[in-house]
Amino acid sequence: MGLRICVLLIFFSTLTFAQKVKWASQVISVSSEYKDPLLGKEFRAIHALGRPSKYPKMVASPSAWQSLTPDNPDGEYIIVAFDTLMLIKQVAIFENYGAGTISSVEGLDQNNKIYPLKSFPSGYNTSGSQVTTIRLSSKTNFRLKSLKISFNSMRVKGFSQIDAIGISDSDEPIEQSIKLFADPNAFMARENLGNFINSKFNEICPVVSPDGQKLYFTRWKHPDNYGSNKNQDIWVSTWSASDKLWNKASLFSPPINNDENNAVCGITPNGKTLLLNNVYGKDGTMEKGVSFSFLLRTGEWSFPKALKIVNFKNKSEFSEYTLAPNGKVLLMTTETKDSFGGKDIYVSFLNSDDTWSEPRNIGSSVNSGEAESTPFIAPDGVTMYFSSSGHVGFGNNDIFLSRRLDDTWLNWSLPENLGPIVNTPQWDGYFSVSAKGDYAYFSSTENSLGAEDIFRIKIPEKAKPLTLVQMNGQVINQKTKEQMPARIVIKSKLNPLDTLSIDYDPYVGDYSFMWPAKKPFSVQIKKQGFFNKAENFDFSSTKSFTSLIQNFVMQTVEPNKSYSLANISFDQGKSELKQGFEIELDKVVQILLENSTYLILLEGHTDNQGDWNDNLKLSIERVDNVKAYLTKKGIDSSRIKTKGWGGAKPIANNLLEDTRRVNRRVEFMLIPME
Repeated sequence: MGLRICVLLIFFSTLTFAQKVKWASQVISVSSEYKDPLLGKEFRAIHALGRPSKYPKMVASPSAWQSLTPDNPDGEYIIVAFDTLMLIKQVAIFENYGAGTISSVEGLDQNNKIYPLKSFPSGYNTSGSQVTTIRLSSKTNFRLKSLKISFNSMRVKGFSQIDAIGISDSDEPIEQSIKLFADPNAFMARENLGNFINSKFNEICPVVSPDGQKLYFTRWKHPDNYGSNKNQDIWVSTWSASDKLWNKASLFSPPINNDENNAVCGITPNGKTLLLNNVYGKDGTMEKGVSFSFLLRTGEWSFPKALKIVNFKNKSEFSEYTLAPNGKVLLMTTETKDSFGGKDIYVSFLNSDDTWSEPRNIGSSVNSGEAESTPFIAPDGVTMYFSSSGHVGFGNNDIFLSRRLDDTWLNWSLPENLGPIVNTPQWDGYFSVSAKGDYAYFSSTENSLGAEDIFRIKIPEKAKPLTLVQMNGQVINQKTKEQMPARIVIKSKLNPLDTLSIDYDPYVGDYSFMWPAKKPFSVQIKKQGFFNKAENFDFSSTKSFTSLIQNFVMQTVEPNKSYSLANISFDQGKSELKQGFEIELDKVVQILLENSTYLILLEGHTDNQGDWNDNLKLSIERVDNVKAYLTKKGIDSSRIKTKGWGGAKPIANNLLEDTRRVNRRVEFMLIPME
């Protein structure tokens, strides 16, 4: 399957004004709307909502409202509402095709009382596409909630379209609030990656690994490519920190490359799983879809495994894919009956049976009546870059940024155009960034060595992904001092449902993951036969990308041996568990769940201060509180034995408080059932 060629990407700058502009947010009623059983939601009234899609180059578009028939003698109308009550001074109607059919505009307040705003004579239009504006001499004496726009469609032959409807409390032209500005020097910011990456052939679709150490791209028609047709193959280069450049690219080996078209869509944060376009047949054939390839212990890559996506149907010939850093969320472009127009961006989630859920449309904030393409989820898991011709832009397809607003993956911020240092008058797409968020990579024919070349630019501050922390390291057996396999679970302290899991295999190198710095998190290491380990981390004050090495040492669980609960402490004379005890006791719960043939003996201790009998009673109360927590977590009380020792078994000097507090403890021992 072929890939769309990506072209020049070049920073954004938009004007903001003090004026308050509101765009229509709801269709209350409409006389008719164009429908075609072969299309999705193109031309529907919903496309008159929100910001315009075709300004300033206003042309006919499926991302606009169009009536069912072109010339209706009975006329047409649309009533739209706004998400606020507002005294207005201006109305702007974006007639992007067939302008000249508006006959009147009326305002409605919250009680649906109608106020005439303006009547339009025949021939008011100055061109076939224009912003038709109503400017009032003073603000309305009522708070506008809705607008009714009536049309005489016989005035202009053929279809007419409304792209957007805005209101403002200012004299400042509404279109100024969305105006984009060109930068004649923008091309100077681009850096050609040179002849180690580029050639006289086509280099397209670059994807930089999250750690910024590998650059994957597709090379087309190169004589070293596989097959007689020299279709698109994947090439890869590694970053040389000493030389501060990319090393000479090499051709990726089979089976990732074959005689058909091949491309990398994404890489997991640890660099050990590739997301590949298409489904690979054992006979070398390819089908629509997406696949995983895994790095094996041998250092080779596995034969691509197709992702099974429930009810995945695609009317379009091309689809693009991007994988979230947690490996559990897949974004894709596809066209279905519920698409707003052309290809939309959809989301699918990993199911427990290793299938992927039926794709869901991520909504009209991002998706338009035009085609959306080349989505890329940054390593922060929040920032998405994508390409579209359905939002205000510089050319026929621009790159935009949107950020995820919640964990449903269905609510996104309004797209922001990345501006003239990114976008050109041509088709722009395939925007890829590393975790550092310093550079973006793209393809361009401008100032290339031959055909399309790979370039990079420094990312504008506003367009950078969230600051990340990268943690790397090993899990080590305390007894043998050797690395050991384990399950690593990372959890957000702010949202327990926000998790990331890694199966650590020391044979394929260190574990590695990335996490947004602003979200404190815990790391839990789990392995049967070992004590679970848990540590908390907080990098919320970190302002730039940070990489650190963090090794975890695991202790073997041995029967008939006493272990102290390290993070369980007590105030002098008190039996209540102090704050933070849950993490330590949850380790014990997990051990008991994984070792059902063992009992547990809890032993309580005190220091030597006070009466001996009182201390004995206190030590028993302490282990009883621990037992209560374990039973609350589902451990049968018959498996829990307790004993109090008072101050009879000190492990530290009782003369000083600093050492005395160590004696105020609870220990446990696993005992095989008879």
